[in-house]
Amino acid sequence: MSDTPAILICSHGSRDPRAVEEFGLVAKALGARLPDSKVASGFLEFARPTITESLEALVADGATEIWALPGMLFAAMHMKTDIPAELDAFGKAHPEVALRFGAELGLDWRMMEAAKDRIETALAAADKTFGKVARKDTLLVVVGRGTSDPDANGNIAKVARMLWDVMGFGWVEAGFSGLAHPTADVVMLRELQRDAFRRVVVFPYFLFTGILVDRIYDWADAVADRYPEVQVVTVPYLKDHPRVIETFMERLQDIARDATGSLDRLAQYRAWKQAGEPLEGEPWMKKLFEHEHGHGGCGCGGHGHHHHEEAHDHEHAEGGCCGGHGHAHDDDHECCGGHGHADDDHECCGGHGHAHEHEHEHAHEHGGCGCGGKH
Repeated sequence: MSDTPAILICSHGSRDPRAVEEFGLVAKALGARLPDSKVASGFLEFARPTITESLEALVADGATEIWALPGMLFAAMHMKTDIPAELDAFGKAHPEVALRFGAELGLDWRMMEAAKDRIETALAAADKTFGKVARKDTLLVVVGRGTSDPDANGNIAKVARMLWDVMGFGWVEAGFSGLAHPTADVVMLRELQRDAFRRVVVFPYFLFTGILVDRIYDWADAVADRYPEVQVVTVPYLKDHPRVIETFMERLQDIARDATGSLDRLAQYRAWKQAGEPLEGEPWMKKLFEHEHGHGGCGCGGHGHHHHEEAHDHEHAEGGCCGGHGHAHDDDHECCGGHGHADDDHECCGGHGHAHEHEHEHAHEHGGCGCGGKH
């Protein structure tokens, strides 16, 4: 039996083995910084071991106290209800085990440093290969997953604004590749139609790879083909950047400093459950979100429906790169081009598209600046 808490990093899970491997790198990096603690990882679905399986293994290894952390950028449905529900069920079956659940990575200065470093590194490579482009002539597009939770979606806009404030780009926009609008391809095309940027920097604000990240890079390639005079620079996602690992360590310190347990997300979940269904986001946000959808305010003409188990999104990419009428189901599902439905992790992308490696960093340079003297 160990006197130090065991650590469990929880993720949604993916059928993409690359994402599972990358998540393992995070657990490995944390284990290296916590030599006296047993560090494990677990998934909600699509991959093994499950969260419950990892909890059982830690207890079998002698753990009497387990600190769980969500391996997630922001607090959406999985963080707010799904993972706490798994932990709560395990806690009821194992009352002898002390369980604590910490916070998501969130809007932390360390995460902004990681993002800034990823972008700066990609820009330095592009400058060396294709020549420098002034920041004022550059558009930054920060791309998030996109969920049915307005709280999490709003955080992507905050990330974009904070990066713009410190990096000096000509303009910044936030976009999404999942169940939210505007999608990143629409954002890029719209901004290039409005202004003559010489360079577009596309940054997926994701922890790990998967279909949604591949989709972002494919969109960037399609924009580069459509605007050959514009240099399109794709930036690697966050993965196991040292600052990301530092943020995970800080979330563990938050648990250690919270002697009363007042910040314990599992305790909050249990309180919400006792009082009624947990809310997605702040109460006023939920009311506003429901009001907008009830009166067509979402801009989708009544087509957008977001549910917990079966998130169903009708994507109308007017002027977008994929075109057509696609239906995306669940977190990592995709259907681009024509009219189709994608189930599980299958893709049906017609036309332009190819797979990208873990560290995706390239620029497309096809000619002059095309700025028309505006920048």
